[in-house]
Amino acid sequence: MKKTLWRELSKNHLTDSDLKHLQNYSSASEALFRLQVPAFYQQLIDLKNSKDPLLLQILPTADEQLKKEEFSDDPVGDLHASKEQGIIHKYHGRVLLISTGSCAINCRYCFRRNFPYSQNNASSHNWSKAIHYIKSHPDIHEVILSGGDPLMLSTKVLKKLSQQLETIKHLKTLRIHTRIPLVSPSRINSSFLQWINTVALKKVMVVHCNHPNELAQELESPLKRLRDSGVLLLNQSVLLKGINDNSNILCALSQRLFELDILPYYLNLLDKANGTHHFKVTKTRAKQIHYELLQRLPGYLVPKLVEEISGKKNKSPIF
Repeated sequence: MKKTLWRELSKNHLTDSDLKHLQNYSSASEALFRLQVPAFYQQLIDLKNSKDPLLLQILPTADEQLKKEEFSDDPVGDLHASKEQGIIHKYHGRVLLISTGSCAINCRYCFRRNFPYSQNNASSHNWSKAIHYIKSHPDIHEVILSGGDPLMLSTKVLKKLSQQLETIKHLKTLRIHTRIPLVSPSRINSSFLQWINTVALKKVMVVHCNHPNELAQELESPLKRLRDSGVLLLNQSVLLKGINDNSNILCALSQRLFELDILPYYLNLLDKANGTHHFKVTKTRAKQIHYELLQRLPGYLVPKLVEEISGKKNKSPIF
């Protein structure tokens, strides 16, 4: 039987036997936020190392069940900024479109792990309201496809959406935020590339990579084909305790990204979503790490250190 895109990209390939040997694994936390990791990404994980930086990004642990002050289900004010179903409008000139609630991989630090996608998802059944909102705001020049992960949508559906966006004269840029090229690079197939090559808007893709171990050799060909299709590749990372809170790791990440022609874009402080407090790096420590990056890397390889504060009209730089 032919698998659907969803089944292919979201299947959990970790077995009960695998999980039994992971001392930090918590079934109670998985009940709150499902464990989900594609086969390709699992192959990059050292399951014998309980501190493997890729394992820590996807493994449910007991820490997620603790409630902490200042942490919430909507840490960056997405719900307050929702204007239409699936439309989040915070910043001047650009709007975020929640195209799907599905992801190929469930990152434990996800700031939308508690987001009510069923009520805030601009699916193909209700794009009309989202498209109308964008058309009625001529100051919007960029649409950001987010989710979930927009590449969980089939190429056919993405094409249908992009064709509607291209009819809006004041739109200039289509930006896609995605983890899929890293965790399931086979998604960047010929049909996807044929579609994105025909998109008339300026095309930006922001991959979400936190550690150089995620940048396997197998990514080189699909990323090159994206660049050859006119896609500007950027990266944003989240500063995560025990995973990448170290200037050596982040220097290696920036250098490996540059080898793949991806420019570092943002280094984000953790968004304070319930269940993620154990990933928090203090602002003082973050500033020290960023200062070390400035000393060691050329400016174009140093990501901007930022945090997102609910209600603000821009990401807040940290100096």
